[in-house]
Amino acid sequence: MAYRYDVAALGSAIVDVLAPVDDQFLLDHNIAKGVMTLIDDHRAAQLHHALGTPREIAGGSAANTMAGLASLGGRGAFEGKVRNDRLGAQFATSLKGLGVHYATKPATDGPSTALCLIAVTPDGERSMNTYLGASREFSTEDVDEAEIAAAQILYIEGYLWDAPNAKAACLKAISVARRAGTKVAFTLSDPFVVGRYRDEFLAILSDLDIIFANEDEAKALFEVETFDAVLQAARASWHGIAALTRSEKGCVIAQKSEVHVVDAWPIERVVDTTGAGDQFAAGFLYALTRNRPLAACGRLATLCAAEVISHLGARPETSLKMLAADAGLI
Repeated sequence: MAYRYDVAALGSAIVDVLAPVDDQFLLDHNIAKGVMTLIDDHRAAQLHHALGTPREIAGGSAANTMAGLASLGGRGAFEGKVRNDRLGAQFATSLKGLGVHYATKPATDGPSTALCLIAVTPDGERSMNTYLGASREFSTEDVDEAEIAAAQILYIEGYLWDAPNAKAACLKAISVARRAGTKVAFTLSDPFVVGRYRDEFLAILSDLDIIFANEDEAKALFEVETFDAVLQAARASWHGIAALTRSEKGCVIAQKSEVHVVDAWPIERVVDTTGAGDQFAAGFLYALTRNRPLAACGRLATLCAAEVISHLGARPETSLKMLAADAGLI
């Protein structure tokens, strides 16, 4: 079957606001280090001002993955809600400029376009404070069934579970994908997200073909203490592909009896870990849609993650297609 898209993604349409800070800044502004914290519009305005002159870059987890897919030469579509304001227009222009199909209608009233204020400390850790804004308004009416049916894989970010309307849209999209024969990939997004919705994530596990998670997220999902226990739990209770990232240890790709341990791609210095998981997913999904073996999918994924952590920001600054070609991976 000929597919129009490699991946159709559902995610929070967010503009990333990034700035380098020191650890004292986190203490002064009561920012939890290394995780994502939901904030309201008042807190967003305070932190935006405190960050001084940050960089504003169209972002959001699944949108970043689609940007990485496009950088590899893949065909992606994104569905997510913005407001018809300055940042909403910036988001749409950025995504379309990369070659990602984006046709979700912007909201004409209600909350402003979502922001993720990211404080990056010298160790490369990113501490994210997210105002969901208009992204919470993504609903079942915004789900484009034709786009999902025209894609090899539907990719959904777990962050959407924090908005009831968006969660309902995700469940509808999964149902559409199952009927169309589109595979479903899901990223757990954050350990705290898993903590809030663990039972719901386990309930949809049988409808998922691929799960992306870091070590802490996977432990939270299966309520185990060790990584070995994660592998045992995943392989015992589920048929799908688990793509599990382990920071400097690389990743493990597992499906039933098939397990691949892939080393991290070498890098001189970690500048900013923002988007590492997003770009890992981009590389993995690109390779998977081209029927590459699981180990090869993991290898390309680690290359994409390595590129993005070598600079500030969650999207590639160097062509991933060129880097992968130079490395003999595509």
